[in-house]
Amino acid sequence: MEKKKVAWGITGAGDKIVETLEIMKKIKEQYQDRVEIEVYVSKSGDQVIKYYGISNDLETHFDNIWVEINANSPFLAGNIQLNKYAFFIIAPASSNTVAKIAMRMGDTLISNAAIMGQKTDVPIYILPSDYEEGVTITKLPDGNDLKITIRKEDIEHIQKLAKMNETSIIKNPEEINPIFAQYFSY
Repeated sequence: MEKKKVAWGITGAGDKIVETLEIMKKIKEQYQDRVEIEVYVSKSGDQVIKYYGISNDLETHFDNIWVEINANSPFLAGNIQLNKYAFFIIAPASSNTVAKIAMRMGDTLISNAAIMGQKTDVPIYILPSDYEEGVTITKLPDGNDLKITIRKEDIEHIQKLAKMNETSIIKNPEEINPIFAQYFSY
């Protein structure tokens, strides 16, 4: 039986990146006979995975990893439009990526692929790093806390995305496993 494919986009969001990687490693192991996860990393995402010291872990556990050269290279948008993936998951998604998709600005690898996927009714799942308005605390790679204030404008972009066809917003990394179960459980 030919494996189905899933595209996983990683952006420049540090919040939830470590937890997301751990969950995706477990999912890859659990569904290894049914699904192939191809990883697409934005330019900012590449900086973040290096900053958090998880690039080697990512490379050890995932065979197919591409880093953005420009909005169409690697050709993720085209492969999504051609229905080569069961779905596209962007986890975590930076507020920049969320805003770009909401405002239809496909000038990066991940935002372009998401917009093209929406146009061809490919399911898109987005885990925004900035989910709720107000003050939140995130962990830096050195273990220190970073206090950030999420603004109403950030939440408005998420709300706009949530109304888009074939686009689902997930709140935390633990919601990723049920998505895979929905598509790939026997």
